[in-house]
Amino acid sequence: MTNPVLLLPPSEKKRPGGDRHRWLESFPSLDPYRHEVIEALQRYLRRPDAHHQRLFGVKGDALKEAVEKNLALLDSPTRPAIERYTGVLYDELDYPSLSRAARESFDSDAVIFSGLWGLVRPTDQLPDYKLKMGAALPPMGRLATWWRPPLCSALDEFVADRVVWDLLPQEHETAWRAASGTQRLRIGVRFLDERGRRIAHWNKLLKGSLARYIVEKHPTSVEDLAPFEHPAGYILDLESSLSDGRTAAAVFRKAGLETPH
Repeated sequence: MTNPVLLLPPSEKKRPGGDRHRWLESFPSLDPYRHEVIEALQRYLRRPDAHHQRLFGVKGDALKEAVEKNLALLDSPTRPAIERYTGVLYDELDYPSLSRAARESFDSDAVIFSGLWGLVRPTDQLPDYKLKMGAALPPMGRLATWWRPPLCSALDEFVADRVVWDLLPQEHETAWRAASGTQRLRIGVRFLDERGRRIAHWNKLLKGSLARYIVEKHPTSVEDLAPFEHPAGYILDLESSLSDGRTAAAVFRKAGLETPH
C-alpha cells in the first residue's frame, strides 16, 4: 500500500548558512512562479516607500536581517529544507533520530508549504529566507491566494488516490483546494485544551510529535491514531473525531477529560 502524504508548514525559525548552491528540484512546474515571487519580493524591498515591517511582521534587528536575507537569495548558500527549518515542530519531529526507513518515508512523502517556494520537499536545497504564506506582497496580494492555482495543479497530482495527513495551519491550508475526488482521504487534526477549546501554545509541539508517528507507523485512518499518546497527555478522542468519507478530523484531548455533550 502507498504511504500516506504528510502536509506540513515551514518554520519561521531557520538554521543559517549552508554549503551548497543548488536549488529546489521538486515540483518543477512551480519554478516560474517561484522566480516571479522572488523578483517581486526583491523589487518591493528596494522601493523607498516599501512597508517592510508590515510585510514581515517583525521590526528592529529582525527586520533588518529579513530584508538582507531576501535581497541575497540568489547568491546565498543552501542546505536541505529539513536542515533549514528548525523551531518547535521540527525539533519535536527530530528527523536525525528517526530510523532510516522513517527518514526515507519522510523524504518521499512529506510536502512543506512555503510563501516563497509554494511547495518544498525535505531534501530540496533552500537558501535562508523569510516570507510567510499569509503575507501580502505587491503586486500579488495575499500569497496563499496567489499560489492556489499552480499549487493545486502540482499537489493534486502528487496526492492522487492517497491518504493525506493535513497538519497545516489555516494560512497554509487555504492555499490548496483539492479537486473533487483527488485524494482518497484528507485527515486534519485538532488538539483541545482542558475546556474543549483548540489549543494554540502547544499546537506545533503536538503536531511535530504526531508527524513523527505518521512517518514511523503510516496510519491511513483516524482509528489508526489510537495508540498515539503525546507525553503532554493528549490522546485520540475517537468519539469526537469526524469523517464524511473524503475528509476527516482526528480530535485529541487531554487524557482523563470528559467529552462535552
